[in-house]
Amino acid sequence: MIIRLVSAALVAGFLAAVVATGLQLTLTSPLILAAERYEGQAALDAPGLASLIVPVHADAGAHHGEGAVWAPGAGLPRMAFTALATLVGAVGYAFLLGAALLACGREPSPETGLRFAVAGFLAVALAPAIGLPPELPGMGAAPLAERQFWWVMTAAATAMGLYLIAIRRVPIAILGGLVLIVAPHLAGAPGVDHASGTLPAGYAASFAARSLAVSFVFWAAIGLAFGWSWQSFGRSRTVAARA
Repeated sequence: MIIRLVSAALVAGFLAAVVATGLQLTLTSPLILAAERYEGQAALDAPGLASLIVPVHADAGAHHGEGAVWAPGAGLPRMAFTALATLVGAVGYAFLLGAALLACGREPSPETGLRFAVAGFLAVALAPAIGLPPELPGMGAAPLAERQFWWVMTAAATAMGLYLIAIRRVPIAILGGLVLIVAPHLAGAPGVDHASGTLPAGYAASFAARSLAVSFVFWAAIGLAFGWSWQSFGRSRTVAARA
């Protein structure tokens, strides 16, 4: 069982990562690069700021890179690290999806995998995006720790709420599930000073829409691929046993 779970999760994660990486490089990466260029140009155009930028970076280099933040180089290195990060996340989510299917007593298949994957998308991507939409460089944002806490709280509460509504299916459980889903949004996401951002609103809206679309395809690919892989490995073991 464990070997079958690991094998199916690895295959599903790899296939979903391939699909998602292609979509990211096509749909969202160009917006990120454009936002970075816009942010840099806005900083240079700010009165009195351009004269401060070069000395600060020069001083950082003189002190052997103290305080410098590493980032992959433009072009192929950045694409490679994007693909690697997507692969690691995809395999992790595939493990969680498989564990949830088995814990709920559902036999993994493409159909059940897709249903649970949609629930994963709702919990991990859509529900948190209501309060904290995907962000581009140059957008105003609350402190990272506050955003991470609210994201985890919202994802966990939404996942539990969906479980109570879709799996338990009794009136009190459905009511509790609705409360869990709504509670993080009633509490409110960390406040963001949108006026502090330098990016045009159209960039942010387009990035949020594309990111959610890519995330949905990503989760759907995980669910379908996991169900298919699980059944394929099961048939392979059956044929091997008969032989």
